[in-house]
Amino acid sequence: MDGLIVIFIILALGFFALALRNFYLYLMKKHELKEDIKEKTFIPYTFERRVTRKEKLIAKMFEFADDFSDLGQRINFFSENDDVRKLLTQAGFPYRLTLARFQGLKIFLLILGFFIGAVSLVLRFPFSQFTVILYPVFGYMGAILWLKNKAKKRQEELSYQLPDFMDTMSVTLQAGVGLDQALREIVPYFEGPIKEEFGRFIQEMDVGVPRSDAYQALLERNDSREFQLLIRSLIQGERLGVPISKTFKQISEEMRKMKKEQIKEKAAKASPKITLVTTFLVMPSALIFIGGLMIMNMFSQNKNLFTFFE
Repeated sequence: MDGLIVIFIILALGFFALALRNFYLYLMKKHELKEDIKEKTFIPYTFERRVTRKEKLIAKMFEFADDFSDLGQRINFFSENDDVRKLLTQAGFPYRLTLARFQGLKIFLLILGFFIGAVSLVLRFPFSQFTVILYPVFGYMGAILWLKNKAKKRQEELSYQLPDFMDTMSVTLQAGVGLDQALREIVPYFEGPIKEEFGRFIQEMDVGVPRSDAYQALLERNDSREFQLLIRSLIQGERLGVPISKTFKQISEEMRKMKKEQIKEKAAKASPKITLVTTFLVMPSALIFIGGLMIMNMFSQNKNLFTFFE
């Protein structure tokens, strides 16, 4: 009987030790899996920073705008849902704006403009009878124009950063590094739309999205001519088997030429604008100033002359 008890104790201790070993192996595998997922899916988009007063004020205004989101989606003059969604995507969703929140924001600014116009009318400010109508219109249209300007600036910044990004990619790819690995190594060192767009592209590839669909999503999110040229060239190069490093190098050279031509075009357009400003603003102002001084001198001289005769 004592022998059986000893055997059962030994078996219990053995099974307990085996359970501890398997539990330890489970914890190690779980830790390795977490590290692997973190390495593949984490892209350091932003760093923790202090929230400014401007951001706090905007966040508070967005809280009021949420109350008008349903009304804003029904009143959608110059701001159809599809158009707004496209602009938000191109602008990179500034201040974490959503479609419903933006639709509410324009109505909130319209009401705020009407309130300011009504206050100016009560206080009898100059032209207050017009501000009651103009301020709401400015508030409504100002939100739409602000979003369009954000989208335009972001696309321009994307085009501006592309040549340097592609030069770096070209050198890395010529060293024998694969495209996906080169993107993982280079993208974190860039800021702005380049980092956001290609970081999202990497994450989509990691979760199993087909490469062609990920390229198509990049094309749909951005309408920059240079960026569209790059992505379409990558798609074509992948289909035809052209080395990607040469593709990046050729497109980089073409974009720099396009950039030079755009600068020359802007400089050529600036000259007529300066001429118009000089002709219709600076020169008349100078003539009025000189003529006024001459008239003042004439009156002052005549006054001294009249005083002499007296």
